Amino acid sequence: MPRHVSRIAPACLACLLAAAASAAPPFTATEMMKLERLADPQLSPDGSQIAYVLTHVDLEARTRNSDLWLVPLAGGEPRRLTSNPASDTRPRFSPDGRSLAFLSTRGGSSQVWLLDLAGGEPRPLTTLATDVDAFEWLGASRLALVSAVFPDCGADDACNARKLAEAGKATSSARAYDELLYRHWDTWGDGRRSHVLSLPIGGGTAVDLTPGGDDAPPFSLGGEDWGVSPDGSEVCVSRKDAKGEAWSTNAELYLVAATGGAPKRVSDSPGYDSGCRYSPDGKLLAYRTQARAGYESDRWRLVVYDRASGARRTLTEAFDRQVEGFVFSPDSKTLYLTAEEGGLTPAFSVPVAGGAVTPVLGGAGTLGDLSVTRDGRTLLATQTTLTHPAEIVRFGTDGKGLARVTKVDDGRLEPFALRPGESVSYAGAAGKSVQAWVVRPADFDPAKKYPLLVLVHGGPQGAWSDGWTYRWNAEVFASAGYVVFMPNPRGSTGWGQAFTDDINRDWGGKAFEDVMKGTDFALTLPGVDKTRAAAAGASFGGYMIDWIAGHTDRYKALVTHDGVFDLVSEYGSTEELWFPEWEYGGPYWSHPEGYARYNPRDFAKNFKTPTLVVHGEKDYRVPLEQGLAMFTALRRQGVPARLLTFPDENHWVLKPWNSVRWYAEVVSWLDRWTKP
Repeated sequence: MPRHVSRIAPACLACLLAAAASAAPPFTATEMMKLERLADPQLSPDGSQIAYVLTHVDLEARTRNSDLWLVPLAGGEPRRLTSNPASDTRPRFSPDGRSLAFLSTRGGSSQVWLLDLAGGEPRPLTTLATDVDAFEWLGASRLALVSAVFPDCGADDACNARKLAEAGKATSSARAYDELLYRHWDTWGDGRRSHVLSLPIGGGTAVDLTPGGDDAPPFSLGGEDWGVSPDGSEVCVSRKDAKGEAWSTNAELYLVAATGGAPKRVSDSPGYDSGCRYSPDGKLLAYRTQARAGYESDRWRLVVYDRASGARRTLTEAFDRQVEGFVFSPDSKTLYLTAEEGGLTPAFSVPVAGGAVTPVLGGAGTLGDLSVTRDGRTLLATQTTLTHPAEIVRFGTDGKGLARVTKVDDGRLEPFALRPGESVSYAGAAGKSVQAWVVRPADFDPAKKYPLLVLVHGGPQGAWSDGWTYRWNAEVFASAGYVVFMPNPRGSTGWGQAFTDDINRDWGGKAFEDVMKGTDFALTLPGVDKTRAAAAGASFGGYMIDWIAGHTDRYKALVTHDGVFDLVSEYGSTEELWFPEWEYGGPYWSHPEGYARYNPRDFAKNFKTPTLVVHGEKDYRVPLEQGLAMFTALRRQGVPARLLTFPDENHWVLKPWNSVRWYAEVVSWLDRWTKP
């Protein structure tokens, strides 16, 4: 900013800022898709450089390309490492730091490639018929690979290739299953299982480290449930028993030698155990654990396991927050971690020997992807906010010196003058304080009146945070002329486990009241038109919209995306049965009261509000029929409604060109009923 601006009177400066904001162009979904997407930062062994993935979207060509970049930890001009039209992801430095292995589809399938950082072209390291889903270095001479293989083939690539070829020649497209889980998330089972393989880099025989009919590691939407020891001698992996995988959350951790052999079980929780990381000295193993069986949203605790003695120690029992990511200090004496805290995700530390969890850096939006420099003085992370997608930041392990390492999207975002989210609180059900975010248009004028848009998050054990999202971006809706209100009602994470548990078997109770009282509060905010409110949500948020439709007509318009309309039929068609069995008390035939109490289907006769129904046809978590049934109930009663489906999307709309259409349909529907 020019020096003379600082001498302008405060009132005049405010005028200039207001004028600049009013001149800001609209931040549409199309503009959002022009942003570069940064992910997976990896610190080099000497701590001087960071490799990361940058994804570029071309809407006109309907392509999305990922390449690898390198930037000094101190900051500076990034260096592009790959520019292939294929997808290059998951950069991993070799132990000596001289080369970079990565996943690439440049050969027509997902394989590991190797790039010499001194120069030259990448060369393939693997050619698995079953593709490589993930990998890590096992010392300097071997790779640990995650691949979906046929259990009776294991690491025999020729056997896997033959079975894939036979499946491709089948004369019938029929599928046949004898057990649950026959489909998961967006994919039908084809007989393969996720296994960890050990493969010599210079050629040789691969070894299946997790043989059998189970997924090891199991399917996961976030994080990775396996890791390798610093010396490359051992692999740690989570494993679920296939016999109960559809209705049990239990996964145990096992250690297995990198050359194969009998696994050693190291966990004993009835819940999920995951995310293992070895200490730099190789003596300890840290992992996350859940204490309650069948509850996927139980509090994640951080545990340390001593590899020599077999002793386990829970480090965060008194820390009433969900542990997210974590990393050891170089001296193996401290663990740094991230955890949701009141709509933010700060960084904390805890001594490995035991002690209090203490804040390291807070008030900085959402932090993730923690790593620490070799001298133990600097932490590296990605940071997002409601106004900015992921960038790499660094800060001291004492919490001082927060600085940006990358500025990938600064120039692209600057013209839009996006307004930061404002954190507010109000009294919800039983007078309990509920937090929410308020996002206003860039040209917001409190003297004018704007329609209100209430967004209900999914989960229900989730949260709206000061973080970036491409799927429900509040800034896009604000730029379309709405004051966006994002409440974190009962069930939300980041306010302690009791607040999260408060929604169990009470979906239409306190959480609904929290949303209603939040709407009451939002309608009193400056610039909000009390007569023009709309509400939208996805997943549990979609359920809540369906529930709202049968219980109030206070909103001018509703948008339900992949929402649960009928709890009973949803139980029979979803894949992870532990979820409804926990939330409603068990199967519907033994606990019918849990399904009858808060079932939107039973209040369909009260539908009056115009509703946009959106659903992904590959959504097996909340199957398509739920959206179809909601739309049918609306139109059969003459309620204005529109059905929007995406044949190639799952529970989320992920393809950028589909996302642009999604935003256009949602905003158009809201405008139709709130902006006459």
